[in-house]
Amino acid sequence: MTSYEYNITDFQYIAAGAAILGSGGGGSYSDAVRVLAELANSGWGGSVQVRDYDGATNCCVLALMGSPDAADNLTLADIEYSITNTVNLFQAATGATLGCVIPVEIGPINSIVPLIAAAMSGNAIQWVVNGDGAGRAVPELPQTTYSGSASLAASPCALANDATEPAIIQSAVLAAPNAAQVEALAGGIVAAFGSFSGIALWPSLANNSHALTGSYIAGTLAQTWALGQYLLFAPTPPSTADVVAQISALTGRGVAAPVTNFYITGVTQSTTSASLDTGIIRLDNTPDQAASTETHYIYNLNENLIMYSSLSSVPDIIVPDSICYYSESTGRGFSNASDDLAVYYDAGTGKSTGRTVSVIKVAAVAQFCQAAGVVASFAGLLRDIGYAGALPYPA
Repeated sequence: MTSYEYNITDFQYIAAGAAILGSGGGGSYSDAVRVLAELANSGWGGSVQVRDYDGATNCCVLALMGSPDAADNLTLADIEYSITNTVNLFQAATGATLGCVIPVEIGPINSIVPLIAAAMSGNAIQWVVNGDGAGRAVPELPQTTYSGSASLAASPCALANDATEPAIIQSAVLAAPNAAQVEALAGGIVAAFGSFSGIALWPSLANNSHALTGSYIAGTLAQTWALGQYLLFAPTPPSTADVVAQISALTGRGVAAPVTNFYITGVTQSTTSASLDTGIIRLDNTPDQAASTETHYIYNLNENLIMYSSLSSVPDIIVPDSICYYSESTGRGFSNASDDLAVYYDAGTGKSTGRTVSVIKVAAVAQFCQAAGVVASFAGLLRDIGYAGALPYPA
């Protein structure tokens, strides 16, 4: 069983790697950079153990849920209080003390939330599981391997806001037969909290024989770390081709770049009643739409769902495969959060900033596609935005 000790620098690598592998979601990379700078300035100089699940320690999935744009200017205190309030409520609801936690997905924020939970002084959480439930970020809870497990129940699910005083904490404990129903209930509650919340669910405890075993995608946190280290160590921004090769070598998944060095020339974004950011990103091969000879559109629901081209009758990329952003101009990935997109698109002028953007396709992890209900759940999201065609994997 390989074990890692990750310090603040390692957290920064993870955030940078997740900004690509998160497929446009999982939280804002700009927020993650700022939060980790706060953590570094706080004086914390420890490390967090990251390793495979042992099948014996009390565990749950721990994350922030909601709209990255609503959580704009997220702070370390926001995360710490959300985590504390949520973990305390979860432990009270289950009657069990957590010894470890696991990310729900890969993302700049949601990959580091469990690490921050383990880093917090006085917290019983001692380590973080090296894995997640998707190998990318996902719009909703049913699009995870956790949801596809017959033995891992989603509830009780604890939600809590980032209140600093016990008297003003807003919280809820949800019970429902499956992750889809938990998602439906949680969306309205998160909106009432202010569009983001801590969330703890999928308990792996003695009473379900620690059912997380076999229900998560192993090794993804270490893969994300390695990609981030590669990016942050590079003396100059790597080429898109080099990043593609790096992701392929680290993950063993099929990787390609259908779009290299285009420009973001249009963004439409709004937040749904379920606290998800929905939008369309336009990419052209010139900074000026009028001069473009090739256009691609990405539809997202927090995370990227589908990209199609003006030159093709079939999608360029479609979920559950990942639709990942990388920029040779900055040497970084990014998300669909407004503060991340602002580097590449000026919302005030409605024009590209002139910085180039590549889009990388990363094939879905086989375990993810084979988990019960995952592909069918993605198909439902696509139907909601008007696409009823085939997906690359059978439902």
